[in-house]
Amino acid sequence: MSKKSLPSTEKQGKGRLGDQIRSIADRLKQETDIQIKATSRILGAAAQIAENHDQLISEVVDMVESDLELEKQVSQNHIYTIDILKQQFKTLRDAKAHFNLKVSSWQSLIDTLNAGLSKTSIIHEKPQSNQNFIDTHIPKTTVVLEPDVAEMFPTSEAVNEALRFLIRVTSKNHVEN
Repeated sequence: MSKKSLPSTEKQGKGRLGDQIRSIADRLKQETDIQIKATSRILGAAAQIAENHDQLISEVVDMVESDLELEKQVSQNHIYTIDILKQQFKTLRDAKAHFNLKVSSWQSLIDTLNAGLSKTSIIHEKPQSNQNFIDTHIPKTTVVLEPDVAEMFPTSEAVNEALRFLIRVTSKNHVEN
């Protein structure tokens, strides 16, 4: 080997090494750009989730406040009104199904319900078996709760309120979709 060929080979080796380093640096830059874009999308999605969460919480609070107000109105008056029932049920059909009554109008529904209230006591002085309310119009169904569920919902009223809330939320979401 001659001395002249050595520097030429070194230059080629250094040139290839430099090209490889540039290529690796370019790939790293591209991957970094992709990661930055992905992180930006993730943060945007997280912000949207937080916004949706806040909106959902507000809707839940509004529904609970509305339910509490309706409950307060019914318990204060111990009578049903068309306005109260229309706030609680979207349609007469829903109300009739809830109370398991065959009526032809809102007025006949409240007349039937209020007539039944005068015959029965709504609130017992001493609740029996965790039942606070009795309504003779509704056929009773016995459901056995698992212990973990019963711990969260110790009364029939708590179970019913949770299920009514679930019905409203799912029907509202079903209508929006």
